[in-house]
Amino acid sequence: MKKNNVVRNYLVLPCCLLLLNLCVGLVSYKARVVEDPLERTAVIMAMVLFGSSLVGFLVAPAIETLVGAVHRGSRRSLGGLGEAGFVVLLGVVVFWLYYRMYIIGPESLLPAAWRNHGR
Repeated sequence: MKKNNVVRNYLVLPCCLLLLNLCVGLVSYKARVVEDPLERTAVIMAMVLFGSSLVGFLVAPAIETLVGAVHRGSRRSLGGLGEAGFVVLLGVVVFWLYYRMYIIGPESLLPAAWRNHGR
């Protein structure tokens, strides 16, 4: 298997799925503003469809390009240590985002103007 496919399969895809899951959590948080259950369901479906399309067509290729460039650069300059450091840093960033989302609350990831006030 090519090195790029390994990076894509074991780093990029899981990170994109984790980020998509964070987006779904934020969508659920923001959907609480809509009172009517049918409208809320429609809003959630629309936002998830839009978000998954955005992640699939824009974010995933951007992350793949960024991960590939940083991965190659860290491996070239620092060898195996640079590669391991990059993977650890990526894991720490994703963990930090999940910690903020599920322990502190989804509002901790949103700008103040986007938060659900009073809900």
